[in-house]
Amino acid sequence: MAIPKWHEFMAPVLRVLTDGEVRRRRELYEMVELEVALDDEQRSELLSSGQRKHENRIGWATSYLNRVGALDRPARGQYVITDVGRTLLADHPGGVTEKHLRALAGDESAPHTWYALKMREQGAMDPAEQADLDPVEQIQEGVDRISSEVASELLSRLHGQEPTFFEQAVLNLLMRMGYGGADGAATRTQLSHDGGIDGIIDQDALGLSRVHVQAKRYGLDQVVQRPDVQGFVGALAGSQANQGVFITTGRFSAGARDYAASVPTRVVLIDGARLANLMIKYGVGVQVERTVEIVKVDEDFFE
Repeated sequence: MAIPKWHEFMAPVLRVLTDGEVRRRRELYEMVELEVALDDEQRSELLSSGQRKHENRIGWATSYLNRVGALDRPARGQYVITDVGRTLLADHPGGVTEKHLRALAGDESAPHTWYALKMREQGAMDPAEQADLDPVEQIQEGVDRISSEVASELLSRLHGQEPTFFEQAVLNLLMRMGYGGADGAATRTQLSHDGGIDGIIDQDALGLSRVHVQAKRYGLDQVVQRPDVQGFVGALAGSQANQGVFITTGRFSAGARDYAASVPTRVVLIDGARLANLMIKYGVGVQVERTVEIVKVDEDFFE
């Protein structure tokens, strides 16, 4: 008997958590195994990476449920159902699908609106659409979905750290992107009286031009408004700086973006979605788990 698909584990995950207790990952997985009545053969089936297949699928189910606010993670490796999760299960007792999650994420009043935006940006495919892709396109689709999951996790982890950790992570990212001058160094300002500037980093090898940085660890759904950007521009003027980067885990309002584009000072705004993508691209806070090689016939060999 085939192991349930990853989305078929979502309803069982919600059902075993309906008692409201906080469950650790290992305990939750064991309860779900019993809920869906996996046999020994199904439990022992492995992926090529060595991970148990059903645990990988349960992991994806819990991750997506968390991203739409159906599950909460009060601490690392712990899960508890939310009111959103109870409603989701009550509305779809026969099974929860990714289509149901997309419908939930499409509601701007729903929690985790950053994930809602990502779902719309990516235009997540239905299984029928995926079947029309060639094998290489399917691999790319899978990689994109994994990257989206990692991006969401990165923002959650950054938001759970102290502000000083976030500020240093931002400077590390900018240095990995090639800033920092010949010595590859950046300066994080003092915790107080920093004038609205959290870091200073050289833009060129000689340090003739510097970029001032503001890094604000806001809620993932919090919107940074125009006055916040105005304050940063004022801080740049006070430091006699003509360029700066405002980076946040939240989002910028249209007014904030319009203001940044209208002032003579060069101000770059990086929201949570772009920040997470840059961290993945430049390898900050992530590591390569596996490399996939795609082969084709060597025509030269047969000539």
